[in-house]
Amino acid sequence: MDSIITYLVLYNKYLLKEISKLLIFISLNIPIKQWAFEDSHSPEYQKFKVDKLPRIFNPDPVDYQLLLAYYKHKYNKIVTPIKRRSDSATVSEAIVCPRCGAPHLYIYKNNGAKGQHECKVCGELFSEANVYTRPLSLRCPYCGNILVPKKDRKHFRVHKCVNSKCSYYRSNLAKLPKGLDSADKHKYKLHYIYREFTIDFFKMDLHGLPSNAINFKYKKFNAHIMGLCLTYHVNLKLSTRMTAHALNEVHGIEISHTMVANYAMTAAAVIKPFTDTFDYKPSNILSADETYIKVKGKHNYVWIIMDACKKSILGYQVSDTRAVGPCILAMRMAFEKFKEFPNKALKFIADGYSAYPLASQQCKLEKGWDFDVTQVIGLTNDDAVSTEFRWVKQVVERLNRTFKASYRGTCGYGSENGALYGVSLWVAYYNFLRPHPYNYWKPLNELEMLNNTGNMPAKWQLLIYLGQQTILKMQQDKAS
Repeated sequence: MDSIITYLVLYNKYLLKEISKLLIFISLNIPIKQWAFEDSHSPEYQKFKVDKLPRIFNPDPVDYQLLLAYYKHKYNKIVTPIKRRSDSATVSEAIVCPRCGAPHLYIYKNNGAKGQHECKVCGELFSEANVYTRPLSLRCPYCGNILVPKKDRKHFRVHKCVNSKCSYYRSNLAKLPKGLDSADKHKYKLHYIYREFTIDFFKMDLHGLPSNAINFKYKKFNAHIMGLCLTYHVNLKLSTRMTAHALNEVHGIEISHTMVANYAMTAAAVIKPFTDTFDYKPSNILSADETYIKVKGKHNYVWIIMDACKKSILGYQVSDTRAVGPCILAMRMAFEKFKEFPNKALKFIADGYSAYPLASQQCKLEKGWDFDVTQVIGLTNDDAVSTEFRWVKQVVERLNRTFKASYRGTCGYGSENGALYGVSLWVAYYNFLRPHPYNYWKPLNELEMLNNTGNMPAKWQLLIYLGQQTILKMQQDKAS
């Protein structure tokens, strides 16, 4: 019996030795997939990353006499004045600690004749141009150095840590390619950067009513003809000219393409508040993306945030730039659909564009919406993150292709205002009227009022009615 146990122990040691050899071989020759995308560690991708928030230094002055009494009571210690060892260590009587007000008897010359002083009572370091003359200071979270404003952009101001001994700067400097010319270092993001927004995107009105959202007065046509215009123009993806032509050829209605455009603009202005304030009961998995459109022949952008599970569009914005401002507004529109924000339980999936983590940083700072942005980078599943969340990204990519088929990409929209209301009209159709195979060829959000409606023009008329009721409620709430 003892010989069998001895044999098994020796055999077990042999197996452990062989396993260790295999592990060494695998680690040297077979790359192991990581959660982080490999290229994201490259210094070339550093400029797309968003640095964490700075430390805010707001000086809180105290009384040195209270501190002396506290030390005596708490530690039974008496803080005595400084005993100078030489005349060079003498401090001028005019120098007083800017924080606690201790006189020159308690002030050291911390670095000789270079001008920095240290208070023996509160331990504060200060100089002639001390930070207490500033009401508020932003400091680097890595080295504590005060940030320097460098650039003024349209919506924000760029602050930069210029400390050459900062640990963040030295870490990024060590990642640069070996043999890089010093003149090419400006191509890489090395220093800590913070963007201070000069516009509060969280106080902007997302549901403002345009001047033409008052009522409908038909001089020549009626509500049914307006429903027909919206059906041909939005549901069947016809241009305003083709819609006017179809109404003339099929229904014998002579109407100009300008009148079709006016009907679409007015209907969009009235339906938009209902679409934006509807209770979608969203899930905790959201997907975001931006796509290109043309306005007056130039590239503009549509930001879309959708519920990846229920497929409803929760937030959208149209902008002429790809800045972070429209991204914040789209997030606000989507997050306001939650009765109680899920915070860390929310899975927010986006691409590698840096506007999304920057917008999430501002959401946490201004509104307390604390959530993480998961960025799916690339087109193939080269890492575990892409493998797990690729399907969420594909949902919004498919939505982009559906939207692109709804307008004429060769001409686009004629104005920025028309682009906004054209997109909002399509969102209303997508969320409430379009049949979806996901929902057994029924609309994503079924309205009881529309269930017994016989045709699509009547459904558009009822949507306009619901929009009017929403506007009336918003006006009453504002008045009260």
